[in-house]
Amino acid sequence: MLANKITKRVLIILIVLLNIGCDQISKITVRKTVSPNDYIQLISDNFILTNVENTGAMLGFGENLPPILKIILLQGIPVLVLLTLLYRILLKTHLNKILITAFAFVIGGGIGNLIDRILYGSVTDFFLIKAGIFKTGIFNMADVSVTLGAVLIIYISIRYKNIKI
Repeated sequence: MLANKITKRVLIILIVLLNIGCDQISKITVRKTVSPNDYIQLISDNFILTNVENTGAMLGFGENLPPILKIILLQGIPVLVLLTLLYRILLKTHLNKILITAFAFVIGGGIGNLIDRILYGSVTDFFLIKAGIFKTGIFNMADVSVTLGAVLIIYISIRYKNIKI
């Protein structure tokens, strides 16, 4: 029983670290190989690689906040929330496996972006998708992790209405 809990906790940490690693490696690669604001068409004009530093949150929200508020809202609170989530899923290994994986993706992606904010004062974003009327903001692998995790959490919550979180 104890070995099973330890194995689950190790797997959770590995998923979180895998998400952080993929995010940080992709950002390091972009910073080294793509000039700021370049516009590289990977698949026609539908999938673009660029290099933009975002000093705010998603879509630049909070970019013009005073420095102390930026630290509190974009670093302090997220650190507390992510560490609390990680602590909780490490304790509650009996939860649905997909739900635990989803939370691990959210935590890993969140930490990936926090690393950038703390070390560089901004987050490196580099992907842009355009498909007809659909156009994303510029995003990175951490954003993909957080979004995928959030979608899975919503799906599990709807699909299994009696699930305990």
